[in-house]
Amino acid sequence: MKGMVLAAGLGQRMRPLTQHTAKPLLPLRGRSLLDHALDRLHEAGVREAVVNAHWQAPRVVEAMAGRRAPSVRVQLETELLETGGGVRLALPLLGPDPFFVVNGDAFWLDGPTPALARLAHAFDPARMDALLMMVPTTRIENAPARGDFMMDAWGALRRPTPREVAPFLFGGMQVLRPELLAPEPLERFSLNRAYDRAARAGRLFGIAHDGVWFHLSTPADLARAERRLERGLV
Repeated sequence: MKGMVLAAGLGQRMRPLTQHTAKPLLPLRGRSLLDHALDRLHEAGVREAVVNAHWQAPRVVEAMAGRRAPSVRVQLETELLETGGGVRLALPLLGPDPFFVVNGDAFWLDGPTPALARLAHAFDPARMDALLMMVPTTRIENAPARGDFMMDAWGALRRPTPREVAPFLFGGMQVLRPELLAPEPLERFSLNRAYDRAARAGRLFGIAHDGVWFHLSTPADLARAERRLERGLV
């Protein structure tokens, strides 16, 4: 499997730390969030990865210049394409098989089995267009008020109704079939558009993360994660 790391966002909620750098280049435990994500992909067997870049793109290119494993190709986006548009543009580089997509600001600790290995093992292309790693909101410090999805006993995902409180948050790790994105035009759009189409077709699934996941939205979140990791409070 190949992989992609989404590193093109503006990181506005992480200001002022992202005033002069991309959010995935912020350090945690001595390495950038982007390097942590690529390390996990490499551990999962990925040998070729795409990293997209928009905000502070030269800094991303510089950071990736010395990366050897996995081999990285930087996809420069002069116009911000958001998550869906970025992956759609990268399809020729990602090839015809299912691939990993990891958010550039996702940081987690694995459970008994590495999270990406669990995703790869559970992904069934005959039934699924997308398999998302879901995190129970009850296990997230400083979690958002609402989650993203409802998940049934078989892992099928759907959006909550206005009266429901979704108990699962998307953890920024997933496996996608290229056929999910191929029908989309080359334009700016969110992966949520493709998720909703897959959900309507009964082909959107999730599994629950069994390790520790960190919500990294603001400078306070990043500092809190650093303190927890230093003290072993995970």
